[in-house]
Amino acid sequence: MARFWGRFVGVQLAADGQARSLLRDPSGALECVAWEQDGLLVVASSVPDWLPAGLAIRWCPNHDRLGLAMRDPMSSADWLLMDGPVTVAPGTVQPLPLSSSAATVWTPSGFARRSLSRRWTLDEAIETLTTAVDDAVAGLAGLDGSLAAEVSGGLDSSSVAASLVRRAEVPVALWLNAYGATQEADERVYVHALAQTLGISPTFAPHATGSLTEPLLEQISGDFRPGLNALDVHHDLEWARRVAEAGASALMTGKGGDSIFLQNASPDVFTDLWKARGWRALLSKDAARLAARNEVSVWTMIQRARRDTRQQGFSLLRDDTLLPSREEAPTLSHPWLAGSEAFGPAKIRQIAGVIDSVSRHGPSLLTETIDVRHPFCAQPVIEACLAIPTALLTIGGRDRGLVRRAFADRLPALIAERRSKGDMTRIYGRMVLSSLDVLRPWLLDGRLAASGLIDRARTEAALTEEALMWKGQFGAIIRAAAFEGWLRVWTRRFGASSR
Repeated sequence: MARFWGRFVGVQLAADGQARSLLRDPSGALECVAWEQDGLLVVASSVPDWLPAGLAIRWCPNHDRLGLAMRDPMSSADWLLMDGPVTVAPGTVQPLPLSSSAATVWTPSGFARRSLSRRWTLDEAIETLTTAVDDAVAGLAGLDGSLAAEVSGGLDSSSVAASLVRRAEVPVALWLNAYGATQEADERVYVHALAQTLGISPTFAPHATGSLTEPLLEQISGDFRPGLNALDVHHDLEWARRVAEAGASALMTGKGGDSIFLQNASPDVFTDLWKARGWRALLSKDAARLAARNEVSVWTMIQRARRDTRQQGFSLLRDDTLLPSREEAPTLSHPWLAGSEAFGPAKIRQIAGVIDSVSRHGPSLLTETIDVRHPFCAQPVIEACLAIPTALLTIGGRDRGLVRRAFADRLPALIAERRSKGDMTRIYGRMVLSSLDVLRPWLLDGRLAASGLIDRARTEAALTEEALMWKGQFGAIIRAAAFEGWLRVWTRRFGASSR
């Protein structure tokens, strides 16, 4: 795994030519689902419409896993929400037959442990990070297909653009920015500054918006997992059109940077430092800066760090506004979080971000026609950043402090020192608001409500203009719509294949 990286599923053959085992790349960029049927081994990364009925598959949704996934994405990222097929987890070898136990050959914690054992200098960390970013960008840019690149105006996509200009020997056919109708969603001033620094000519396009429809919700719900990566349907369709019209077939993004570079420079970073150094953590120049940026005292951070003597696992609970009440929700810990007691909470959150980054490779209406590439979700960047202590990743007490310093000589100061961040929340809120006529029957009369996976009364109360204006909860609603679409499509497929 150390000698090569990429987006792949490997098949090991025995001497007689028979398949012996399957291997999925550590980044999880390519899905790998396998099952045995009528003496045939089937391995797939997506689900064409003909496949379920054509093979007469007899699977069924797992409502327990579905309920867990709606509450905690960390609990279900490693499993499918149906019984029948086997998913090969990223960084895992699955021996054949599929009844054999899988062997894990790569985990994030294996690289994160290097952050505990090595004494890093700032220069070493900068060199490690820039080398990893440049290698990942150049590697993905060198794949087949003419290239376009997203330039949102944020630090992450700007760093990818700077690396493309400096390292990748591939012309970029289109530098594309989408701007929203609200002030916080319009980052064109930053893109103009980036263009002047890098000598590029970006194309600006309004963020495409529109209402959701039942056909659209079903269109994004036909794959092995719910279409949570595909909910910005009108934007995806618009960008697919623009990229194709520019003569490009691939799109480079900056997605994944928030988690791997540590967007959240919280007091948890000091707790990591405390676990590593004890009272010597107070010698760090960034202790006071972290406290000031989080509006707490240094003594408060010390108190939190001393209480956090042992991690009890990690979850990333979603807004449960629509979900039925439970005295104690069941959990299903992701195997990559096993043995994380050695790490502080900020490093554990970074590992959780690596788990979450796998979902960024999920299908959408954009990926149907465009090869979307995420260098910050690629193995070189993941491994390099996991090995760097969180205190260095947030050097200066700042979110993504290390990448800011590493790319300071490539980016305009307006971006490298930027404190704000673009926010599309109101854009998506308007999409939900304009889609209430569809979403109300979709959820209230749907299969989630019938199965008790959402609370019908709570959902009905949330799906009003007044509730949306005062309480928001757009994320919970739109995610539930995606789960509903997936359950509807697959229930129909299960019924068709059993006839």
